[in-house]
Amino acid sequence: MTKLCIFDLDGTVLDTVPSIAYYANGALIKNGIEPIEEGQYRYLAGKGIANLVEGMLRFRNSYSEELYARVYHDYDTAYNADVSYKTSIFAGLKEVLDCVRERGIRMAIVSNKPDFAARTVVDRLYGKNYFDYVTGQKPGGILKPDPSVVLSVMEQFDARPADCVYVGDTSTDMLTGKNANLYTVGVLWGFRDRAELEENGADAIAATPAELLELILNR
Repeated sequence: MTKLCIFDLDGTVLDTVPSIAYYANGALIKNGIEPIEEGQYRYLAGKGIANLVEGMLRFRNSYSEELYARVYHDYDTAYNADVSYKTSIFAGLKEVLDCVRERGIRMAIVSNKPDFAARTVVDRLYGKNYFDYVTGQKPGGILKPDPSVVLSVMEQFDARPADCVYVGDTSTDMLTGKNANLYTVGVLWGFRDRAELEENGADAIAATPAELLELILNR
């Protein structure tokens, strides 16, 4: 029986692509660089802000250390000023998570998004303390797919691998779940497609929130 669900954030519990694209393109334009089509951010995001900004600049063949520093600062400053702008909960997902909570299953989020942004956007969209625990990348912290933070969360909730389900939407998430020896579910409403999720170790795929609920309750 599932006792703890650990979720990714971007593309899993929140639709953040429009927000990321808006602030990232704003930072590019401010620095004289052509913006990037919104859909491309599904492939640029997910590995932390440093990798996002570097990926943006390399996509536009504009990388330099000086430009990286400026774009990073402009993106981070603008995003943190209003982290929930253009962000939404995926249709049908809140109802599913309500059902998970009602069954007494604990819920945590482990994200590669900076910690302040992760906690703030979840509180604003879901409500404070809706999830039992939320953490993002802290300064100098380890990024997924390293499982260290996931394992720490499991220890905090006294949960064994057999008690847990890990849910995410990218190869990084599938590798994180498997590195923690967890039953790992890939969702198709996020950043990446079925092939990427299956190729990187997904134990199951959920095409809809309703399918995710069934996988969690029947684990």
